[in-house]
Amino acid sequence: MARKDVFLNITSGDSARPERKATPGYASRGASRSMISSLGELAEKAAKAEQILQGEAIVELDPKEIDASFVSDRLDDDELAFNELVEAIRERGQDTPILVRPHPTDEGRYQIVFGHRRVRAARILGRPVRAVVKAIADVDHVIAQGQENSARENLSFIERAMFAQQLLELGYERRTIELALSIDPPMLTRMLSVAGRIPTEISTAIGAAKGVGRDRWLELVQLLEQPGNMVLMRTLVSNGGFAQASSDQRFEQVFTELKKARKPAKRTAVATAWQPNDGALTAEFKNTGKSFSLSLKAKNAGKFGKFLTENLDRLYEEFQTRERVQGD
Repeated sequence: MARKDVFLNITSGDSARPERKATPGYASRGASRSMISSLGELAEKAAKAEQILQGEAIVELDPKEIDASFVSDRLDDDELAFNELVEAIRERGQDTPILVRPHPTDEGRYQIVFGHRRVRAARILGRPVRAVVKAIADVDHVIAQGQENSARENLSFIERAMFAQQLLELGYERRTIELALSIDPPMLTRMLSVAGRIPTEISTAIGAAKGVGRDRWLELVQLLEQPGNMVLMRTLVSNGGFAQASSDQRFEQVFTELKKARKPAKRTAVATAWQPNDGALTAEFKNTGKSFSLSLKAKNAGKFGKFLTENLDRLYEEFQTRERVQGD
């Protein structure tokens, strides 16, 4: 599996990497099938990772000496799940070590490859962090980080897409990004088509939106590109109450508002009135360009309306004659 290959790179001194086969993401259908497959795969990956890390020397580090990865792969954190992690570590300690590397530019410090949440929990608890320290290159860093986080907790589509966009902007090859996310080239293209077209501050304001998949994000991007919608979007996300909603709710809110704005406002016809000099009749008519309605109000409205009907042929001929004269 792709995850196994990554850890083989990390734990061996050989810089050559075996060919990895990217697996397509977000392609399976059927809730039961997807759940069973995901649970089995995650359990297998976690078990292999733990076996490999157990074979390395585990040290305890002060979380104050550890810096975050140079590339982010999460938009926000599930506070409920994080609080459960804190309580679990408080009660029985840190079961699985994190992976860090010596900081590439700051001697005496370390940089997280994966395990950000465990470092954050250790800071809260005032405890050292159990870690494996491994000197690895940037490229192996991003591959390990992407695959570890995908295995331990399924990141949302937009989180994965933004991670891919960051790596692309840092100069990494598309093949490396595919390996990091365990995806195929077409999926990477779709991810970049979203992350590269939506401003970072917008996607960050919406958040991870765990329940929103690729197709809805693609549709949102298309809505954003319509005239005036980007201004509307920035107004929506800057609203004071916007951040109070859940991430999925924030997505639905902006999606609904932009879709509503896409529909052109219906043209409302303005009624115009006419009266003869004697005031015995009132005619109201509405003209939308494609339709014309006439309403007569008077004691003899029925008779006058009948007169108009009987003379429509003559009136239409006069109209055509005038149009021809004006066109010459």
